[in-house]
Amino acid sequence: MVAEQQATAVRTAPADTAGNATAVAHPNIALIKYWGKRDERLILPRTDSLSMTLDIFPTTTRVRLAPGADHDDVTLGGAPAQGEAERRIVTFLDLVRERAGSADRAVVETENTVPTGAGLASSASGFAALAVAAAAAYGLDLDVTALSRLARRGSGSASRSLFGDFVVWHAGRHTGTEEEADLSSYAEPVPAGPLDPALVVAVVNAGPKDVSSRAAMRRTVDTSPLFEPWAESSKDDLVDMRKALGRGDLEAVGEIAERNALGMHATMLAARPAVRYMSPASLTVLDSVLQLRRDGVPAYATMDAGPNVKVLCRNADADRVAGVVRSAAQGGAIHIARPGPGARLLSGDGR
Repeated sequence: MVAEQQATAVRTAPADTAGNATAVAHPNIALIKYWGKRDERLILPRTDSLSMTLDIFPTTTRVRLAPGADHDDVTLGGAPAQGEAERRIVTFLDLVRERAGSADRAVVETENTVPTGAGLASSASGFAALAVAAAAAYGLDLDVTALSRLARRGSGSASRSLFGDFVVWHAGRHTGTEEEADLSSYAEPVPAGPLDPALVVAVVNAGPKDVSSRAAMRRTVDTSPLFEPWAESSKDDLVDMRKALGRGDLEAVGEIAERNALGMHATMLAARPAVRYMSPASLTVLDSVLQLRRDGVPAYATMDAGPNVKVLCRNADADRVAGVVRSAAQGGAIHIARPGPGARLLSGDGR
């Protein structure tokens, strides 16, 4: 039922979307991490991953076709997109144009409320919103599974932001044709018991990373002796995580998420040269999470490719956890997130 409702929410387009569409999507935080690609062009991951979509930090993207224009006009937060950010968006639009049989360029306007490039899943919300808006503007009739595959081509984690709550991204077939591999890698919702979770986000550094996720991922896969053992153990973590979610066991969910994330960071530290995203402030926050557990508060840390720490806890404990983490975060910003919605098209009045 959840998948059917979300498919309808994404696919049902307002009448004025042809040539002009606006979409909103939220970031997701992986509890079982995506780290390592087996195909960089198609963005096919080495392992399955599982995430929670957040109800904060939405990205809103408008795509308007510009017949006769000789280039795409892309703005991010009111400023012209440049460098790698512009290249990735234009490459994604080229893919949409190819599928739509269109040569029209587009005007893309994106407002991102999450810091970009800081390990807070800005690319997930960004490319999920772009996939939904661009598909509608160019007239592609795609169901939510096809939209998830499409979003994956912009950013792997964007495939998960098509859906709300808890989501699994299937790595797909590792054998067969390229088309079969492509079709088999998509995200879908995961059933969960009565968890009532919150995620406390500690932004200890909102600036861009010195090493991009893509570069760090490639270096880790190519050089870290710990990567293959972690990838194998991650398969078991996913099985355990789905069982824990199904029975609504928040403590088990947190324990599995924490070990999976710290294992991922260990693979990076073992890369050659090492990739170290954890900062002194990150470690202080991690220590505060351990102290919360010693004090009887179920709280568990996870980290993506960046210094910022996310703490999974019961919704009833969120304010207490946020207070402890705020004291440990050395002046960093603290946000409380709950499970959020999937991506959706907006009507002409922005609803």
